[in-house]
Amino acid sequence: MTTAASELASSWSERLGEAGYRASHAGLAIGLGVTLRGLMRAFTPEEIRPPDPKAGKALVERFRALLDRDLENVRRGFYPRELLFQFPYLTYLRRFPENVMEFPRIASRKHRAGYKELPEGVDLSQYPKYYTRNFHWQTDGWFSRRSARMYDLQVEMLFVGTADIMRRMSIPPVVEATRHLSSPRILDLGSGTGRFLLQLSRALPQARITGLDLSPFYLKEAAETLATQPHVALVAENAEATPFREEAFDCVTSVFLLHEVPRSTRRTIAREAFRLLPSRGCFVVNDSAQLQDSEDLKAALEGFASTYHEPYYRDYTKDPVEGVLAEAGFEIASSETHSVSKVVVGRKP
Repeated sequence: MTTAASELASSWSERLGEAGYRASHAGLAIGLGVTLRGLMRAFTPEEIRPPDPKAGKALVERFRALLDRDLENVRRGFYPRELLFQFPYLTYLRRFPENVMEFPRIASRKHRAGYKELPEGVDLSQYPKYYTRNFHWQTDGWFSRRSARMYDLQVEMLFVGTADIMRRMSIPPVVEATRHLSSPRILDLGSGTGRFLLQLSRALPQARITGLDLSPFYLKEAAETLATQPHVALVAENAEATPFREEAFDCVTSVFLLHEVPRSTRRTIAREAFRLLPSRGCFVVNDSAQLQDSEDLKAALEGFASTYHEPYYRDYTKDPVEGVLAEAGFEIASSETHSVSKVVVGRKP
């Protein structure tokens, strides 16, 4: 095959792959969206509201832009093409029945406002007060393997199959900040079940990555997810006061953590990230969109807190991440929205 023919074949293969990627995520979005709405209609009908046309149009446009950006990130070499197709269909399919059975429990708990219903045998005195509740009305809160096992599928249902894509938007600024290092040291705060760590480790196989989370149960789930990634360590600690020395990491990340904590805790976490970084080190925060940059999603953002029991979310939407990082001493290098998320990069002077 000639060079020209080889390049043409490669180009067509890439285009077909991109078309398949778009088609699969469009189908996934429709399927998960219909499923979630059906479950809500069955178990929490009071939460079904007439769709807001403006927000609906904005969400569709943001969905398409997110897919475009994901493909562009691969073209620019920020992460391998394999990450476009890593959605764990079979794993989630096996866990789907258990997740469906969780919906009536969620509806019942929401009806009786049982946000303090947590499993017996857990010493809650070891955890911050704000943490000892069942976020999202989910059974056991952050305090069981069962909760950890169901979490990722629940999040993908909520974000119609785009949660991992939005997490990937954190990778380019990490790659940019560490490309001059042969073995960068990266810390992820609030790493949960390890979905972001899995993608980050594949994008930066030479990096030494540490995931930190308060829940030992979610970290056990993460250990299974990351079993094939030899350079990822997991630590059960509080992001407000980590056990690491000053300037221990070249980059610190936080993915969907800040909206789960009170206003003062966001600032404590940002100050801790500042302490852990050297001069010119970066703190990459990926979290929910906020009112200041997503006015077109105002109705959706305001309804999310009450529907999914996010006690600190409403305040988060009015507390710009850029301001939180600036108060801690960071210079704001960039701030971008990606679908219903945003990525803010702070650099230590």
